[in-house]
This record gives sequence, C-alpha cells and structure tokens, in this order.
Amino acid sequence: MHSHENTARLMPDVATQVQPHLAGALDWVGMDGIEVPVRFEAGDGDVQRASAQVGAFVNLARPDKRGIHMSRLYLLVDQYLSSRTLDAATLQALLGEFLVSHEGLADRARISIRFEHLIRRVALRSANSGWRAYPVSIEASLCADGFQLALGTEVVYSSTCPASAALSRQLIQEQFARDFQPGQPVDHGAVLAWLGSDKGIVATPHAQRSVARLLVRFVDHAPLDLISLLDRVERVLGTPVQTAVKREDEQAFALANGGNLMFCEDAARRIQKALDADARIADFHVRLEHQESLHPHDAVAYASKGIDGGYGPAS
Repeated sequence: MHSHENTARLMPDVATQVQPHLAGALDWVGMDGIEVPVRFEAGDGDVQRASAQVGAFVNLARPDKRGIHMSRLYLLVDQYLSSRTLDAATLQALLGEFLVSHEGLADRARISIRFEHLIRRVALRSANSGWRAYPVSIEASLCADGFQLALGTEVVYSSTCPASAALSRQLIQEQFARDFQPGQPVDHGAVLAWLGSDKGIVATPHAQRSVARLLVRFVDHAPLDLISLLDRVERVLGTPVQTAVKREDEQAFALANGGNLMFCEDAARRIQKALDADARIADFHVRLEHQESLHPHDAVAYASKGIDGGYGPAS
C-alpha cells in the first residue's frame, strides 16, 4: 500500500505539459472571488474580522507552459489572510510567496481584496450613534519595479443643486410679492407666520444621494488609515449620510444641506484639495457621482493628483 506522499507523487499534472500549438505568455492567471476571512484595523486600534472576496493572480511568463498552480495561490491566501492583520508588510510578503511558489513560471503577482468595514458614526445633534458599513477594496502588486498598494472606499453624501436653489428662491420671492403688496406696511408677525406656512416654501431645491469613489495610494510605510481618509472627505463634503436620526438631527442635516450647495464639480474640487494636502497620500483618483433626482442620468466628475494621468470617462 502506497503512502500518501508516494500516491501524490504519482498523480498526473497536466498543467506542466507543453502544448506547442497553444504557446504564448499570459498577462494574468489566477482566481477571483476566493472566500476568506480577513482582519483589518482601520486606524482606531480596533481589529475587525470581515468576510472578504479575494482575487489572486500571477502572470504566466513561460509561453511553453500550459498553466499555473492555482491551489498554491489559494493555500497561501488562506495561510496569510486568515491569521494576519491586513497591512502593507503582510501583503508584500504574500505576493512574494506567490512568486516563490511559481519560480520559473511568473515574475509578477497581484492581489485584490474586497470587504465591508463597520464604523460607528455619531449623530449631528442628539446623543445617539449608529453603524455605517463602508466598502473597502485593497489592490496590491509586486513586480521588478517594486511593490504597489492602493486602498479604495466610498463616501455617500447628500448634494443640493445650487441652480435649483436659486430658482426656488426666485419663486419664493414672487410668492412673497403677491402676498405682501409693495407700499403697504409689513407686519412682523404676519411675515413670521407666512414663513412658517406652505407659501413660505412654495418651491424646494432638488437634492440627491451622491457617491464619492476614492482610490488612494499611501506613501511607503504609511498605515492603511481608512477612518482618517473617510473623516477628511466627509468633513469637506459637509453632508455625509447619517445613521441614527432624531428630529433634531434631521433638522441639522437640512440646515447643512441649505448652507452647503454644490455641483459635482464643486465636490470633486473639495476632495481634490483635501487629499492633495495630506502628506501621507502619494497619489489618488476620485470619481464623483451625483445621482440626479431631476433627470434619469447622473452628473459625474473625476479628479486625481495627476501622477498617473487620472481616470478616463470609461473608468
């Protein structure tokens, strides 16, 4: 009876067979959608465990080889990500193992990791708080040019259209002119009551749920500080979506929207300026999407640091 080792040695491996009629090097080969738990510390010292989807790839540099060893990638992903906290050192070591396990076959490796991270956010006015699940994507690669790492996430916020606000104010002025004739004394109490009636808000500007999709590359040895990135972006936007909301919080949110009118171009420039000023960020790309309530298409703007040319319309 053969031992397990002898049995395994006798098993055929067709991936190593040469196929001259199908020879050719391949950019990337691997697996996507690997299910694995990950540990992530977002900048507050709290290491959370999340269910992630992972893509693991190497190039196939040998045109005469039929395939790679996908099980080796899978086992390495499980070994590293199940037990270690996600950071640059862990990912660089993992990609290095990808290449060691494919010595002679590959000279480039990359990994993508997608999961959600829960962060508690306080209410605007009340003493309440609630959870926001922020999507996180981590992209890392290792090749002859070195190690690259990028962190992606999204900020959802409210945007009130400046043009619509101006048009609404004009209609309110016209309604006021009809209800309070020129040349006649204006009673303070009557005006106050009018402002609290339906006529005092005869038109309202349109606002929409909006999304800022961020991809940043931190400088070498900087931590993957997700919370600091989110705080910076939400602060300059001014109207991120809320969690726990009492009436006083909703009123504060309405006030913030009224004093924070912005086109998608305004939002893009705010984020661009904020990220440009962060010395920990080496490069960034931002896509702003205002999901319009006026018409069925969206208003979109792109911004970047400009090092790699930024996004294009097809991104």
